[in-house]
Formats: sequence, structure tokens, C-alpha cells
Amino acid sequence: MSVSSSASMMRRSRSVSSTFYARHLAALFSWIVLSSCASTSATVEPEPSPGSSISTQASAAAAPREVDSYRAVSPVGLSAVEAGIAAEVDQLTPAAVKFLEQIVNVNSGTMNHAGVREVGRMFQLEFDALGMHTTWIPMPEEVNRAGHLFAETAGGAGATVLLIGHLDTVYEIDSPFQRYEDLGGGSARGPGVSDMKGGDVVILLALQALHAAGELDELNVTVALLGDEEATGDPLTLSRQDLVEAARRSDAALGFEGGVGGLQSATVARRGFTDWRLVVKGTRGHSSVIFNDKYGAGAAFEAARILGSFYDQLRGEENLTFGAGILVGGTSVEYDPETDRGAAFGKTNVIPQTVIAAGDLRTLTHGQLQRAMAGMRKIVSDNLPRTEAEITFRESYPPMAPTAGNLALLDRLDQVSRDLGMGPIEAVDPGKRGAADISFAAQHTAALGGLGVVGRGAHTPDETVDLHSIPVMAKRAALLAYRLGTETGH
Repeated sequence: MSVSSSASMMRRSRSVSSTFYARHLAALFSWIVLSSCASTSATVEPEPSPGSSISTQASAAAAPREVDSYRAVSPVGLSAVEAGIAAEVDQLTPAAVKFLEQIVNVNSGTMNHAGVREVGRMFQLEFDALGMHTTWIPMPEEVNRAGHLFAETAGGAGATVLLIGHLDTVYEIDSPFQRYEDLGGGSARGPGVSDMKGGDVVILLALQALHAAGELDELNVTVALLGDEEATGDPLTLSRQDLVEAARRSDAALGFEGGVGGLQSATVARRGFTDWRLVVKGTRGHSSVIFNDKYGAGAAFEAARILGSFYDQLRGEENLTFGAGILVGGTSVEYDPETDRGAAFGKTNVIPQTVIAAGDLRTLTHGQLQRAMAGMRKIVSDNLPRTEAEITFRESYPPMAPTAGNLALLDRLDQVSRDLGMGPIEAVDPGKRGAADISFAAQHTAALGGLGVVGRGAHTPDETVDLHSIPVMAKRAALLAYRLGTETGH
């Protein structure tokens, strides 16, 4: 039985009432209608001793205040087993925070393969200590990525739950932003501290609590920590093959990217991510003869026309955004899409011969993606004199459209949160979300994202995490996985 297809599971879940579904379905319907009806012409301490795990490391850190505030509200809907799981989260949180510091201090920029593998090794030790079966899956040489870590339990006939995170960050080995810094007051700053090593720690902490309570061995759980989320390896058929296969075997997928809506939110839909690359060619010549019949407008003016037309003609459709993140042009141009670096040579008195621009395109549905690409191709084809241009697209992350199965998972999480005394959970507007690996899983099973830590400044030197959010999210994740995992699977 699959979460995405089972009406009976939705009936069995402790319903918040039909108005809960009505409210979220109405919001999701408005997102879809706006996206579907609008035309495209409308307007992110040291390492542990070898062989040791954090479950064996003592820590005297104080319990986060966020947990204390929730303790003030009595959990009214927990069984004795569930109350025990929640209590184990509190006991294990200080060591989890220390582990977060350790993994943040290991650079794991996507292209630092050794660093990605090292962070994977550190998590592998922890999962091994829980009795899970772990596998490091290296990528083929042509993919040029470090690989992925998978960990599994196989406890019986219950539903299979897939927990998704990633090991890499946007901060490469030459980034000046390299170290974890405790800011006091329950906050910390560091590369990947919220996106998404903090979310990976939430996964680990939830599983440690289930193990300490004696429940993990009874569940069917798969953990997928990908090594190239920030810059996916090509081809996707290889770099995401293992994740897709795991999703097909699962009844539900949970993603632990940070929650942009704060502690009381989760993601049932998020936009896909497609790369685009524009190459513009003009006729080289002395700048004094630009615009005549022989030399025409030059590559720079044609590139400016195209990008300006994107802005004027395609901007404004609900849930559609596009950016031009790289622009390089001149007499001779070099651009490496693998490292997102470029170089150019030109002179102020020479008509530029080449311009290369690259950016992203984000959409909520496949239909919206197709309309946007068609609109961009049409603009690119209407060239200025003596110029030519070509645009190519590479779909990286598929859209995660809202589904009834996703809403069913949101309902389950909402009930878990209420039973913990933590209040309701609301769906996040997908327009506020970036792309994530949960989208690959969502093509094959019910999915829910945004279950990681709360933070700010992702992908910047001010990336910060609210450490108080770690036990909150871990309790919810542990109890949601427990409740789903004790139901009959497909």
C-alpha cells in the first residue's frame, strides 16, 4: 500500500478535520491555476576519533531553549512509546550539536570530492553504530562527483520511509568561509550549517532516538545522503539513479532541506530547476562601423536585446522565475560550465564577437516549464542584423507538483506536531522554495519537504542555524517515521 495512493491511510490518520484539507487544497489549487492559465508572454573541535560515533561521546552542552518552551505545553496525543522517543531526542541533542560542528568544519563543496567522501564517512560511522546497513555508492568517472551514502533498516512488513539529505555545500575548497562559529544564544554560523548539514543531523538524531527507544529495528527506513545536490552530476540518469530506485521502493519520502516558513511549516510542492545557456555570435570589426549592413549590431547588443526581452515579456507569471547568473563577452570568450567560471578578452574599439550568458529557470509544473522554454526560444530566434544566437536547456531538478499523497503526509505531520504540543503545520508557498532532491522522489511516491533546521543566509558567508530547531524537527521526524513505519507497506 502506498501513501500516495491509499485513501484508507488518509482515513486512518488522526484527522485534523476536513477543513484542514480544504484550506490547503484551496491554496494549492490557486498556485496551479495561476501557473497553468497564465501565458509566458504575461508579464540556498575536532573530528571524532577514528571508529567512534557521537552516540558514545559525552557532552555537557545545555539543552536548547526551544525545546524547553515546547515542554511547557503538555503533549496530549503521544503513546508511551512515542513519549519515550521524544525524551531520547532531548538526551541526544547536545551530542548532535557537537557532531554538527565537526562536519561543518570539513569542507565538502561539491567539487571537493575528498571532503564530500569524508563527511559521508563520518555519517556512515554513525549509521553503522545504529545497526543500519550502509553503502557508499561512488559515481562513474564521467559523472565527476564524489558519490552518495545510503543507509537502510529492514524491520518487517511496515511501510518504507525514505529520508533525504545531502553531504555537499556550495562552499568550495577555495572559499574563505570554512569554519563553524558558535554565536551564543542558540545560534551558530558556518558553511552548510543550515543547507544542509543541519538537516542531515536532524535525520541522524531522529534515527538515534528511535534506536535508543528500541524501535528502529522494527521499521523500514532508507536514508539517502547525496553528494552533489548543489551541482548535480551529468547525466542525471546516473547521478540520481539510486535515489529514484529508492523512491520507487518507498511508501513515503521526507526531505530535510531547511524550512523557509519557520518551525510551523512544511513543503508539499516546490519548483523545478532548469539550467539555460545562451551563446550569441556577432561579426567582429572596428567599432566605428558597427550597425552598418556588413557588421550589424554585434554580439553585445544582441545579448542585451535577448535578456531584456526575457525580462519584459516573460516576467510576472506566478511561480515562474528566471535568472541570468553569468554573463561574459568580448572578442574571445572562455566559459567552463562545470566550475561556473569564465574569462574574456576584448577592446573598447572592437565589435564584440561572442557573448555567453547562463542562468536558471524555475517552474512549478512541467507544463509551465515547456511554455517558458518555448517563449525563450522564440525571443532568441528574432535576431538583430548580422547576429545569431542559440539557447540550450538542461533540466536539473523536476518540479514537485502538489498531490493528494503529499497533502496526506502534511496532515500526518500536522497531527504529530499537535500531539507533541508544538502546534499546527502549514504548507509553504512553492514560490518561496528552491529546488531539492525530494523532487526526484516526488515523481514516484508521496513526498514532504522542508523538514530540516531553521536558519538564514543559506549560500552566503552569513549562513546561520537556529540550534533550538534541531530537537524540534528531530522529534517530529522520528514520530512521523515511527507512525508511518508501523503501518502496512505496499
